Amino acid sequence: MIGKRDRLNEVYILIYFPPITTDRLVLRVLTPDDAEQVFKHFSDPEVTAFMDIEPCRSIREAEEIIQFHVEDNGCRYGLFSKDNGSLIGTCGYHCWVRDEESRSRAEIGFDLAKAYWGQGYMKEVLAPMLRIGFDVMKLAYIEATVEEANVRCRRLLEACQFVREEELRERLIYYKLISRPTE
Repeated sequence: MIGKRDRLNEVYILIYFPPITTDRLVLRVLTPDDAEQVFKHFSDPEVTAFMDIEPCRSIREAEEIIQFHVEDNGCRYGLFSKDNGSLIGTCGYHCWVRDEESRSRAEIGFDLAKAYWGQGYMKEVLAPMLRIGFDVMKLAYIEATVEEANVRCRRLLEACQFVREEELRERLIYYKLISRPTE
């Protein structure tokens, strides 16, 4: 039975984070029903190589990942193939700081199954995700942190006009994308 709090959370998610369709994907917020696919995806050490998590060892760990993003002040979309409905990656926001409009910010993160690397999927995903950040979440800027060795991710962020911060901190490169002024 779904409680009142669960229903409110579902309404909140649908208002802020509606499903998105791209040419090849359906993006929707992950739910506990996705735990098996999340487990399969995050059990691949190549997917988690540049993330701050170890590969999943159980469905329970996958459920905890989903729950973390439900409770965290943001969202995590699953990237589902239109061809076969399988989860091929995730993308979302965390650490959403709702401050006065000039300082509201969140960090974007994303990952993709190796079979889909180099095929333009993340660029296809980031365009609508950045619009959600600026237009729906009303962020002043979006942050991203990347390990120096993650060259593909760095190239993607730079192609999406993120600006690299000068200082390397904790062996991570920090990027920022500032909201475009509204006309």
